[in-house]
Amino acid sequence: MATALTPEEKEHLITRNLQEVLGQDNLKTILKERDLKIYWGTATTGKPHIAYFVPMSKVADFLKAGCEVTILFADLHAYLDNMKAPWSLLKERTKYYEAVIKAMLTSLGVPLDKLRFVCGTDYQLSKEYTLDVYRLSSVVTQHDAKKAGAEVVKQVEHPLMSGILYPGLQALDEEYLKVDAQFGGVDQRKIFTFAEKYLPQLGYAKRIHLMNPMIPGLAGGKMSSSEEDSKIDLLDSAAKVKSKIKKAFCEPGNIEDNGLLKFVKHVVYPMFKDGEAFTVHRKPDFGGDLVFAEYEQLEACFANQELHPGDLKAAVEVYINRLLEPIRQSFDTDFYRELTERAYPAPVKVTAGKQAGGGKAQTAGTNAASGAAAGAAGENTPDKLELKVGQIMDAVKHPDADSLCVLTVDIGGGERKAIVSNLMAHYTLEQLRQRLVVVLTNMKASKIRGVESEGLVLYAAGAEKCEALAVPEGSKVGERIIVEGFDNTSNPVPPLNPKKKVWDKIQAELHTGTSGEALWKEFSLMTLNGDRIKSTLSGCSIK
Repeated sequence: MATALTPEEKEHLITRNLQEVLGQDNLKTILKERDLKIYWGTATTGKPHIAYFVPMSKVADFLKAGCEVTILFADLHAYLDNMKAPWSLLKERTKYYEAVIKAMLTSLGVPLDKLRFVCGTDYQLSKEYTLDVYRLSSVVTQHDAKKAGAEVVKQVEHPLMSGILYPGLQALDEEYLKVDAQFGGVDQRKIFTFAEKYLPQLGYAKRIHLMNPMIPGLAGGKMSSSEEDSKIDLLDSAAKVKSKIKKAFCEPGNIEDNGLLKFVKHVVYPMFKDGEAFTVHRKPDFGGDLVFAEYEQLEACFANQELHPGDLKAAVEVYINRLLEPIRQSFDTDFYRELTERAYPAPVKVTAGKQAGGGKAQTAGTNAASGAAAGAAGENTPDKLELKVGQIMDAVKHPDADSLCVLTVDIGGGERKAIVSNLMAHYTLEQLRQRLVVVLTNMKASKIRGVESEGLVLYAAGAEKCEALAVPEGSKVGERIIVEGFDNTSNPVPPLNPKKKVWDKIQAELHTGTSGEALWKEFSLMTLNGDRIKSTLSGCSIK
């Protein structure tokens, strides 16, 4: 039982697998006197997926150590951060998050008697809190506020005030939740140091900060709700888990970008009871079973290429299903199915070129979740395109064509494509290198003057000048780009059929508007955050 643990044993549970702890001396002092009070906050936006087991594994550690744990549903923060969730859905999503988190912690086998849930709007709209927001704004510089949110709030050239307020609100939460420590990912570090600097200026105590490392997703990059193949939904069937694990990035010997190994380290091993070990089942012909009592043994075996990626995937699949099965069962009721539908209503399909209710589509961040217009089911609509933010890593002259160049483009997830382009007529090779571009990634590869091309870099084609479409500031390589009202990110996008000339028919409607915005018919090309793709060239076709 947690009450029988020594302060040293509690400290070990609280801090194991963390990347960094700020205020560890204070942590030791408190544990000698009483149990720690900790909070973890999450914005109630997209559906929690399997990556949530990483912070939940630490919450389980905190509960095992006897800590009083508060989980803050940051509903107000969810709205302020680029309005990622509409007010109309926040209440239902909060209910969904609470149900999911309870199911996850139960799956991890920890008691919930010292766990409480709080909504930000329960106290963040009070007179006292609002006054402290004003007090804080009188001592915080704009520079410090933007710097604090740099890793968390989307950065743009002209930020909304909401994003600048965000770090200050999170800092004040520590005082109003009456906790000793805040837990979060290492991407929150700048907000944590912001809180340590400014809360004492309001007369409040400096808190302890506990930071988890960032864990890569199945595709090798960040595990994202918007990238279907990068994450496993908590309610995915065993068959879906198998399919997604099979596609996971798992390069032989690579232990740094391996999301499967990191998941095993931060979730699977901490859930083991005494005497349990990670077991890889193999046929006798392939060496028989492998048993790893410690994670370090597993990592070393994989690094030395003594463990095949296929065998690791099969083993991880077993443990993931072990975690998910209780959640699937608890949500297999009419009550929770209806709650899920209310919190995350299905997209409304509309006819091509029209919006539900006759209005404009909402920003991509709230599009699917709020039931705004989704893509029509026509054969030649832009939901058939897989567009991504790419980065040109290298550009060389085509060996057999003076007007063409061959680009090596990083499209995220460890994948690069060779693309033949005529942009060399408008840029030097050096100007092309490292440029962020919009890439069409689901074209069938074809040879252009003897060199195979695996996609297209989109550009605005003027009468005298061509210009690569500009990617919004702050966009990340591999980020999906959609056409307003035609979100296809929830399903894999099949390759375009060249015989049916699907791309040619869609491309005929692509153009830049009067302000240079990239459009298909009258619908904008945008990132999933709602940032528009643009060009300095107006009234041009896009090729």
